Amino acid sequence: MTDKEPTPAEEAAARAKEKAEQDALPYRWTQTIGDLDITIPVPGNIKGKDLAVTFTKTTISAGIKGQPPILEGTLAHAIRPDDSTWTLTTTPSADTKQIEIHLDKINKMEWWPHVVTTAPKIDVTKIVPENSKLSDLDGETRSMVEKMMYDQRQKEMGLPTSDEQKKLDILKKFQEQHPEMDFSKAKIN
Repeated sequence: MTDKEPTPAEEAAARAKEKAEQDALPYRWTQTIGDLDITIPVPGNIKGKDLAVTFTKTTISAGIKGQPPILEGTLAHAIRPDDSTWTLTTTPSADTKQIEIHLDKINKMEWWPHVVTTAPKIDVTKIVPENSKLSDLDGETRSMVEKMMYDQRQKEMGLPTSDEQKKLDILKKFQEQHPEMDFSKAKIN
């Protein structure tokens, strides 16, 4: 079974459906590879003491005290609660304020398809990350990202990835050391 690429029309329809589902949520959310930000509009007369916002490593609940939560459920992935925050901010319109929630992801190499598991998903394969400088990354992460970028470029050009090249180099070295052996029927896997 092969996965066939969606047509541009199917792709556009899928994006439109996803946008409609996200627009229908009572909150907005954005993410980077390392964190997630949620904004929830509330009436302009609300004060911080009127809010009930809690999160644990795997759950979130946010809303106005005495009312059903506006956002509640099991998070798509784990967060660091001690490094996550929330604030109540005033918007340009005096009629509304918003709860701004910042969640610090534990896994900083993973895109979230949704905030809570009961919400509609987004297609994380369509996320285009903001440009970040490789120099911003720590040494180990930087070398891993550089290797992934190199391997991606190699694949796109139909050339061997770094791991495949290592195997080919080992084989070539072995062939040079053993000229008496016939490798014409050898299968490399």
